Amino acid sequence: MTDQRNMFLAIVVSMAILFGWDYFFTPDAPPPIGAVEAGQEWAAPTAGAALPMTQDLLAAIANPAADRASAIAADRRARISTESLHGSVPLTGLRFDDLTLVKYRETTDPESNEITLFSPADAPSPYYAEIGWASADPALALPSSTTEWSTVAQNAELSVDRPLVMTWDNDAGLTFKRTISIDNDYLFTVNDEVQNATNTAVSLFPYGLVTRVDIPEIQGFFILHEGPLGVFDETLKEVDYDDLKDTPLETVSSNGGWIGFTDKYWLAALAHDQSQQIEAAFRYRNQNARDHFQTDFLSTEATVIQPGRTAGAKTYLFAGAKRVELLDGYAEDLGISRFDLAIDFGWFYFLTKPFFYCLIWLQGILGNFGLAILALTVGLRLLLFPLANKQFRAMNKLKKLQPEMKKLQEKYADDNTRKNQELMELYKREKANPAAGCLPILIQIPIFFALYKVLFVTIEMRQEPFYGWISDLSAPDPTSIFNLFGLIPIDLPSFLAIGAWPIIMGITMFLQQKLNPAPTDPMQAKIMSFLPLIFTFLLATFPAGLVIYWAWSNSLGILQQWVIMRQPGAKS
Repeated sequence: MTDQRNMFLAIVVSMAILFGWDYFFTPDAPPPIGAVEAGQEWAAPTAGAALPMTQDLLAAIANPAADRASAIAADRRARISTESLHGSVPLTGLRFDDLTLVKYRETTDPESNEITLFSPADAPSPYYAEIGWASADPALALPSSTTEWSTVAQNAELSVDRPLVMTWDNDAGLTFKRTISIDNDYLFTVNDEVQNATNTAVSLFPYGLVTRVDIPEIQGFFILHEGPLGVFDETLKEVDYDDLKDTPLETVSSNGGWIGFTDKYWLAALAHDQSQQIEAAFRYRNQNARDHFQTDFLSTEATVIQPGRTAGAKTYLFAGAKRVELLDGYAEDLGISRFDLAIDFGWFYFLTKPFFYCLIWLQGILGNFGLAILALTVGLRLLLFPLANKQFRAMNKLKKLQPEMKKLQEKYADDNTRKNQELMELYKREKANPAAGCLPILIQIPIFFALYKVLFVTIEMRQEPFYGWISDLSAPDPTSIFNLFGLIPIDLPSFLAIGAWPIIMGITMFLQQKLNPAPTDPMQAKIMSFLPLIFTFLLATFPAGLVIYWAWSNSLGILQQWVIMRQPGAKS
């Protein structure tokens, strides 16, 4: 077993473990408490109450509108207008089913459409949130998706300084009042009150749900979770869309927490009173040949409205962009448990989040997210300089021993035991440690993956420009060597889109490899020589910010080794 093979295998195994763990396991995820077969009912009874069935959704999907705009125009609506959100709320049902994000566009063109988050049940891609009351008494008339609410104000509109206040009377002694408030970002606060004019107490259970039809385009591959998720009793639970199709119902009991759906950059999540016990659920069914997914919570603690009294419940709905400082602020101000876990910082959470805040700080100083990436990489290289020094010295010593190592391998080619013994004697005599170069690399691997994760998942890099031809650090390099970097006006398949930055990265990787001792095993040497080319093709489809980071990190590694090799004693 040679020194280089040890190092190579250590790196490969470490990468396999890290990627494999992120792909196959969800840390601290609780097992499902219950499951049902496909085709069974959505609603699971809790304390005698159950979530209302979404029959109108089934009817809407069977008879959809021509487009999203037509679906919205079919209802009387209260307009939503803030610095961050545009949309509306239907006065029938008071669902949250029309939201677009003002500050985020579909492309880098400032005139392109705003990102669409929510759409009505009869739109081509339904995605909406609903909040209401459930009861153990099936005869009790409660607000539903078909309820015609009355507005208190003459002109129904929701803005930061103008809450939307609606009422509904069930003609059986109960008056329901809903007050919807919104902040300047993405948080809705829903205050529900019930006035009881009957002569008996009424027990109601608050609920909230987020429903989504069809699996959206997944952007994160295996490095990022996109789909249903929530935090229950301080523990994150993530459920893949495909897994939910296999197990159509998973329920979790929790004290407080939150639940919803996450995309790479966007989140729709509900949070109820964090002191109350809830039963949360992840649900799936196939209807009319389309996939229906739902996340919901139902309070297991009844809100009791005594005769002649008024009682209520408060629910929060977050619907917008997953900005870290924003989620942290809501977690602190509202007590929403571990809300920042909506951003998939991964296994190295304790590194990724500090790296993120370092990038934001550097961006504020340098004025460009790309420059912040370069500056952070320099800082990390300086921090790890002592380890790199040790690594490069060990590798340099092994490089000088290569001629003798090769002679021993040729001399004892047919006797592996004797060959290994002689190699170990050589290492001992020359005071060379073949594993010395491995440990620093293993220590640096978590740092690399943590920074990689930050650059991949955070919305702050989305559509951020760099210099030259890079107008979006979160998108692949738009150039390609196969059309002479845009000089030849032809469209190329994605696997041929090998841009300038991936090529720069490959060159720096090749140069850095040349500074290291070559493997003595011919087959291993051939594999290693192809790695720069393989990585050039692999990273060509990655976000440009990641490729720039990798190329810059390689360049710093070359400079670092050049500096170390000129230190006194480096050649000894």
